[in-house]
Amino acid sequence: MTLAIILFLFQQLDIEEKLKNAPDKGYEIGIVIGTYLPFVLLVALAYFVYYKAKNRKDLDD
Repeated sequence: MTLAIILFLFQQLDIEEKLKNAPDKGYEIGIVIGTYLPFVLLVALAYFVYYKAKNRKDLDD
């Protein structure tokens, strides 16, 4: 857990540096989308797998 927090903080510093050196607003939007999109997709995938596993018909309750 501690390693994840350290990596998150290190990544935030890198993103802030990229945003500071961005040539225009379009580049900044691309950085933000590219940074958060993988996490959003992983959360959506995890929810989908959870939902499908919860509603399985072949399991006896």
